[in-house]
Amino acid sequence: MPGAGDEDYPPTVFDESFVRAARLQEYSAQERLEEHTTPVRSRPPEPPPPGVRVLPKQGIALALIILVAFAAAIYLGGNNPYPTGATGSVDPPVSTVVPLAPAEEVPGSQDTDRLFAAGPAADFGVGAGGVRLPDPRATAHFSREQVLTSLTLAKEYLEASALTPEVLTGEAYAPVRELLGPEQLNQFDRALAGTDSSTTVTSWIVRFDPEEIALADPVPRVDGEFTFTEISEDLLQVTGTHTIAYALRPAGAPGAPASLFTVQRETRLLFTDQSLRERQVGLRGSETMAGPMDCAAQTADTLEPLLAGEEASAHPSGGVDPYAPPEERLPVCGTLSANALPDPAAR
Repeated sequence: MPGAGDEDYPPTVFDESFVRAARLQEYSAQERLEEHTTPVRSRPPEPPPPGVRVLPKQGIALALIILVAFAAAIYLGGNNPYPTGATGSVDPPVSTVVPLAPAEEVPGSQDTDRLFAAGPAADFGVGAGGVRLPDPRATAHFSREQVLTSLTLAKEYLEASALTPEVLTGEAYAPVRELLGPEQLNQFDRALAGTDSSTTVTSWIVRFDPEEIALADPVPRVDGEFTFTEISEDLLQVTGTHTIAYALRPAGAPGAPASLFTVQRETRLLFTDQSLRERQVGLRGSETMAGPMDCAAQTADTLEPLLAGEEASAHPSGGVDPYAPPEERLPVCGTLSANALPDPAAR
């Protein structure tokens, strides 16, 4: 029927804005005479209005990456589990070591079991099995599970730093290093190397000079407790106060009599959400009383026990019992109370 085709396909009118917005453009008649692989080409993007700058997509992505990295740095810095100084660096742990000098000759015995049984350490726990944990409970900002994790890590630090034979004799330090965060790990390594005067080896661990001291019994006896408290909304502190008895004898003399050496040590450990997730401890400080030692003993790198048959060169006034509560501390040197020394002949 004439005209039917026109009605089926009515004319379509495109305004100028529609044409200019099209992404594809047909080549002109002259351009189609030339060699082309396609009949159409992509239109170049419209230039921005005068005075308006367009940021490339790569620039937007780079800006987002920088913003995310900056936010992560602020978050990680705010969750540092260690106390920081004015410069933002991590402060080394604050520590003291108080030698306790005996008023008499140090007693000894060939039988280490009798040695332990004849003194105040008779009722102590044996090795790591004697370390007890309190019942964990939630604080205002830390869950019960987080408190339990902090107590478990504090126990691991006590075992690594004061009960592990290889650490006590300077043969290994990995058990302690594995528990420290990166910043304090560097401080610990510098202390071992003697290149950092702000911290000492005995701030971190109990250690004896292996050329002078040997363990007569590889398993110390231990007694004490852990307590925990929330010191801020993002910091949990665990304090461990323990008395540890070691059986020692001179190095290279397996037949020499053994004697007891007692250390009362308080450690304060800090934890944040992040350090608990990463199972790291932050050592805030430690206080140690140890004897029998001479008041002139150098305690920065190792503890220097007086062994069986030895006496102190000087006797300060006043007596301090390392088995007594931690309030009884002296700033420089104290006298080891007579009842703190075992009497091997008593049993």
